[in-house]
Amino acid sequence: MLPRAAACLVFACFLPPLLHATVLVPAEFREIVNGADIIAYGRVVETTVESSEDRKTVDTLVTLRVGTYLKGGPGETIVFKVPGGQVGRYRNVTVGAPRFVAGEEAVVFLNVRNGGTPFVFGLNQGVFRVRLETQSNRRLVVPPVMARGLEPETVVRG
Repeated sequence: MLPRAAACLVFACFLPPLLHATVLVPAEFREIVNGADIIAYGRVVETTVESSEDRKTVDTLVTLRVGTYLKGGPGETIVFKVPGGQVGRYRNVTVGAPRFVAGEEAVVFLNVRNGGTPFVFGLNQGVFRVRLETQSNRRLVVPPVMARGLEPETVVRG
């Protein structure tokens, strides 16, 4: 019994560094708008994957050709960072992080810290996809998956 308990203890000591979690509290639309430094509508031109120098993290750089800035406005195109991506046969996934494909349209809510590369506010909460309705040929904004409705909801923890 004692050797089994010792083995479990040793295993438990090495387990915490292996675990990572993403906790995402739903934000109200006004929080997203007020919290974003840049709000832009545009079309994704390209996505490029980069890994950190220590090769522990992988990020995707998304280049957006901006049609309209609704807040901020650094230029005709903007490059922003999204966590996760694939380098060769290795894939780094961050739950809740949006994925982008060249050619798609979106309204993105971005933050900038210390003059660095912008990043999406609240992971997928800061991306509103734009789809073309085939019957009327109108563009429709599709809210993120987490946005259930327009009314605020109570956050229950535990």
